[in-house]
Amino acid sequence: KNLKLEEKITMLQQQNEELRARIEQNTVITRQLSEENANLQEHVEKEVEEKKKLSRTNEELLWKLQEGDAVSPVKLPPTSSTSFYRCESGNSSPAKVRTLRR
Repeated sequence: KNLKLEEKITMLQQQNEELRARIEQNTVITRQLSEENANLQEHVEKEVEEKKKLSRTNEELLWKLQEGDAVSPVKLPPTSSTSFYRCESGNSSPAKVRTLRR
């Protein structure tokens, strides 16, 4: 009976060592994943800031386009059958006018 118990103790000690090794390995992996997550989060924050900056630049360019020279037309590429002309009535948004093809 003692021999069986000693074998069981030996087996349980081996399992215990294996489990400790797995815990240590999981701890290392968890640490690596945490670092990677922090790096990715930092990258995402930089991307968000860049997106905000580009959005502000886009808004500024659109505003400049709308507030630009009131008498010069803003035209679409030649393949289009429409052009945009600024209204003289004080409305800052361009009016879409269909042009006739000759």
